[in-house]
Amino acid sequence: MTGTNALESLVISGWVRGLSDRDIEAALAEVLGPEAALSRSTVSRICAAIGAEFAAWRARELSEVRLDHLFLDASHFKLHPGAPAEPVLAAWGIDVDGKPVFVGLAPAASESTDAWDDFLADLACRGLGAPLLGISDGAAGLTGAFDRAFPASLRRRCLVHRARNVLAKVSAHDQPQVKADFWAIFDVGDAEPGDQAISVARRQAAAFAATWKARYPSAVACVTNDLASLTVHLRFPAEHWHRIRHSNLIERTFGETRRRTKVIGRLPGETSCLGLVWAVLDRASRGWRGLTMTPKALRLLQDLRRQLQNPAVAEGVINEAVTAAA
Repeated sequence: MTGTNALESLVISGWVRGLSDRDIEAALAEVLGPEAALSRSTVSRICAAIGAEFAAWRARELSEVRLDHLFLDASHFKLHPGAPAEPVLAAWGIDVDGKPVFVGLAPAASESTDAWDDFLADLACRGLGAPLLGISDGAAGLTGAFDRAFPASLRRRCLVHRARNVLAKVSAHDQPQVKADFWAIFDVGDAEPGDQAISVARRQAAAFAATWKARYPSAVACVTNDLASLTVHLRFPAEHWHRIRHSNLIERTFGETRRRTKVIGRLPGETSCLGLVWAVLDRASRGWRGLTMTPKALRLLQDLRRQLQNPAVAEGVINEAVTAAA
């Protein structure tokens, strides 16, 4: 990291890999000798360096970040001594070139509408444009804030979260079959992205409802009442469907972050904790896989962009095509 010496960079690298202070001290002493042991001043200096880089990162300009997909989620960490765990809000995306981008991170007192409104407003104020698609769980505060921040964007509910909601309303005996039938709804085979794929999913959702409604009406309602947001990913390139239908990547990374921060013995407070959470996520994001952008996928995404962000232009193109065909 810039602004740190080689020893400090090595210590941060150890933290990110899940080592405790004691593990790092032992490893450094073995390689470099007893004088490599960490002092409190060294730890403080490292935390300050991370905090400075995090502060610069969270204030950076975002106008050059153009996203197709924006993933939003939160995870809880103990930011303040003696207080319960509090949410840290996170945003990451896939840009128009198919590359992953770690977009934003901020603390919040709760996952409230106001917290998400403030978080997304900050991203927009720094220049982040509307994505084609927002992916999140179904928390009302988050979905409402997204719709206000990016009214022209599509929004989908994470299928993994919705599957959990469905199975929570089903007896243990039937859960395996209901789970299989739920995921079968979204297996549309070779159907073309768009209306064709969505029509297939709707037929399969109707079959799911016919099979299970009498026994589990509440579970079925979880699917049928929100089918539009559960199938919207089918408007996008088929090779992207499995990556954009859930928010698992950021959830898995948050899990690793919680595991790693637990082994750190000294977290002076909110700033240091946030900085270390950011350091782990920042490094993890460098290994995230993006999406393959074929010429066909790029054309479909461009068409969606016109329809969502320039509807008048898109309507004119469609009318011209209809006139030419006539």
